[in-house]
Amino acid sequence: MIIYGLNTCTVSQRARKTLEAAGHDVTFRDIREEPMSEAEWAELISEFGDALVDRKSNDWRMLSDWLKHSEVEDQLAAKPKLMLRPVIRDGDSLYLGWNEDVERALVAS
Repeated sequence: MIIYGLNTCTVSQRARKTLEAAGHDVTFRDIREEPMSEAEWAELISEFGDALVDRKSNDWRMLSDWLKHSEVEDQLAAKPKLMLRPVIRDGDSLYLGWNEDVERALVAS
């Protein structure tokens, strides 16, 4: 299982701790320290579309109007922190965010 997020993101860290406590072997990948490739971004954008961008974040509010109206690929390439976190890969399945439904699906697996 791989968690894509930021070391400073409390939600990503909570997901990691919960999954490790449930006995999962978790690899954490900080997307600032180990940037995503174009192919990795393309897969996530294909799976989640615009939902991959956290439009409630301060980083989003600070974007230029031009970038706010750009494609998701351009927004994430310019500012990877805009990714809604965490993204969790469990085998062939991908999950976006950390909520009760995601937790229930992954802790039970």
